[in-house]
Amino acid sequence: MLINKKIILGVCGSIAAYKTATLVRLLVKAGAQVQVVMTPDATNFITPLTLSTLSKRPAYSEYFKPETGEWNNHVELGLWGDMMIIAPASANTMAKMAGGLVDNLLTAVYLSAKCPVYFAPAMDLDMWKHESTRENISKIQSYGNILIPPGSGELASGLHGEGRMAEPEEVVAFIEADIKKKLPLVNKKVLVTAGPTYEAIDPVRFIGNHSSGKMGFAIADELAALGADVTLIAGPTVQQSKQKSITRIDVISAADMLRECLANFEHMDGCIMSAAIADYTPAEVATQKIKKQDGGLTIELKKTTDVLKTLGGQKRPGQVLVGFALETNNEEEYAIAKLQSKNLDMIVLNSLADVGAGFKGDTNKITMIDRALNKTSFALKNKNEVAKDICAKFIQLLNL
Repeated sequence: MLINKKIILGVCGSIAAYKTATLVRLLVKAGAQVQVVMTPDATNFITPLTLSTLSKRPAYSEYFKPETGEWNNHVELGLWGDMMIIAPASANTMAKMAGGLVDNLLTAVYLSAKCPVYFAPAMDLDMWKHESTRENISKIQSYGNILIPPGSGELASGLHGEGRMAEPEEVVAFIEADIKKKLPLVNKKVLVTAGPTYEAIDPVRFIGNHSSGKMGFAIADELAALGADVTLIAGPTVQQSKQKSITRIDVISAADMLRECLANFEHMDGCIMSAAIADYTPAEVATQKIKKQDGGLTIELKKTTDVLKTLGGQKRPGQVLVGFALETNNEEEYAIAKLQSKNLDMIVLNSLADVGAGFKGDTNKITMIDRALNKTSFALKNKNEVAKDICAKFIQLLNL
């Protein structure tokens, strides 16, 4: 959920500021870029050096750098973030947020921010229960800001009750859950296949193809980022998913791919089959390595079961099935025939005749064709961007 997100982390003067060291580490570990902005009082509880070291970015607490005269532009900082988290949010800072008072860099960035703002209060029990605090929180929420509720427990004063800032793990979990529930594919289950298959000749050799799996992995990552519960069936590949929520199943052969697809397809809302599955496999597999001999070697091949057509025959109403066609000639003709004969909702066509498209590279050039034969062609793009185009159409096909 947080991969490549730009997060402004506001830190206020509170004993709970010590928790921000862990919070920064968790956010960075989740793939986010973190820019820390502190109130001057916060620097008494945790040093800017600690937070800048963990975030790998300077931690700002003043408008100007006295030694250089450089200005920390609050407007640029506010526009930079995809989200802002104020944690801990002290009673003092919340009062300023409610009233629009700007007397430090953090509150200036807050008023300049165009992104969602989360705030995690931290204060003593009586301060938390005070009517003015309750009014300030209500007012801050009325602006569209999102409260991360405090926990209950032992407080710095020695009292026991509400007011403890949520633990860093709770803050991250709260934000991820809040993001996910707003995503278009939340509660949708999607199956993705990626990579090649290897068809054994003997214990050493195999028949394979040049598929790297990059396109399928990019699609799986994008679907997961959009909230889907993704199961990825991958042939032999070195690719790794960026999204940790993805369930990965590794296979080798076309028969393996068929078995796992059949085991999972029934429970899915949709499936995107980007794997390059072998059409033929050796009729017999030697149990020992075949030794080099004079003359040629003949290997009899048999057809594999067509995985895509099998799934198309089992597709229930409402399920969406997307296939790929990599062609070298008569591209659209062959792609449309595949779309229709295999009961697909859409086919993604790419041609080896297009420079930069096809196997192994980081780019692809595609044309999407749906059941009504509507065609949408795209320029050459990075495969991550291609994945976004494919997933956007996939969402339309699900009628979301």
